[in-house]
Amino acid sequence: MKKSMKKLLSVTMAVAMAASLTACGGQSSGSGTTGADTKTSDGAKTEAPKASGEGTIKIGGIGPITGSTAIYGQAVMNGAELAINEINANGGIGGAQIEYNFQDDEGDTEKAVNAYNTLKDWGMQVLMGTVTSAPCIAVGAESSNDNMFQLTPSGSAVDCTKFENQFRVCFSDPNQGSASAQYIGENKLATKVAVIYDSSDVYSTGIHDKFISEAGNQGLEIVADEAFTADNNTNFSVQLQKAQDSGAELVFLPIYYSQAALILAQAKQMGFETSFFGCDGLDGLLTVENFDKTLAENVMLLTPFAADAKDELTQKFVASYKEKYKETPNQFAADAYDAIYAIKAASEKAGVTADMDASAICDGLKKAMTEITINGLTGENMKWTADGEPDKAPKAVKIVNGVYNAM
Repeated sequence: MKKSMKKLLSVTMAVAMAASLTACGGQSSGSGTTGADTKTSDGAKTEAPKASGEGTIKIGGIGPITGSTAIYGQAVMNGAELAINEINANGGIGGAQIEYNFQDDEGDTEKAVNAYNTLKDWGMQVLMGTVTSAPCIAVGAESSNDNMFQLTPSGSAVDCTKFENQFRVCFSDPNQGSASAQYIGENKLATKVAVIYDSSDVYSTGIHDKFISEAGNQGLEIVADEAFTADNNTNFSVQLQKAQDSGAELVFLPIYYSQAALILAQAKQMGFETSFFGCDGLDGLLTVENFDKTLAENVMLLTPFAADAKDELTQKFVASYKEKYKETPNQFAADAYDAIYAIKAASEKAGVTADMDASAICDGLKKAMTEITINGLTGENMKWTADGEPDKAPKAVKIVNGVYNAM
């Protein structure tokens, strides 16, 4: 059963709070490592208008805070909040403080649309969301009609950027599929590969289809291609046996962490020793309740963020996140953090002010997003194309001794 929980999580950052955050050790406005380093398309750093302290810009968020994918929504909610705290403490967006309101959709499309309408009634001017793909697609139809700017941190399905008002921070499913095949091939991780995927899920099939089409270009032989569905996602003995019998040197898992945890446990039980490689859906594997973390040893996943990275921005973010939320941030938290800083950079590039309505803001942001560059947690020199897609290099991590290690 889903835990009973208050649906509305609202965070309002006033100027007084910003001042107190700065006093408690927040970065000063002169710090070069507070949040993403942003530049315009010509390479010049953006100059924010002088802070006036007048007005607030309302940013809404939507994602699962309860339900089977709650780990993603909670991370996004927290990562965004951390960025907003920093931004408000350093003068806000063009002098306007950010007011933040995050709604729970439980990963359900109908509830996501209801959450969107709730945020509209609240006065939302920009949407940072939704977190998962199907709700993002459903809300996108509404936000397009309203000309509401929508930046999803983690909605990876192709149709999450179907409309001109929609952008994303993460890679699309097809891009994850092709990037995974390229990474495996270029780094010579295997030549014989088995795939186990969820044919009933848009995320899994989107990655799977592009991976299969790109595998041949990378010298990979697909020796087993096995599917399961949402109605049969607990017993993977048949799929694993076929992968083992095929002589697979690596099993590609374009699926979510909950099913991956079962696959790893069942592979161990049947004595199937091979390499496993997944995408961002595997992020969260180490937090599965009662999961034996040793089963994940040497599991690899394509992800734009590694909490153990040594760069100053990542180390500061991880330390701040651990202090505030008492856990290590995952990729979804980093995606959301970068999303908020992208909104800030684009807003300042477009000259957004607190008194503008959502449609006018959207018009400005759609153009400005193609003119900024961000050095964030999930990529250096991140840019966006007019079709809403990010341009950044893929990264991968390996789980060693229960923690992520950059590859």
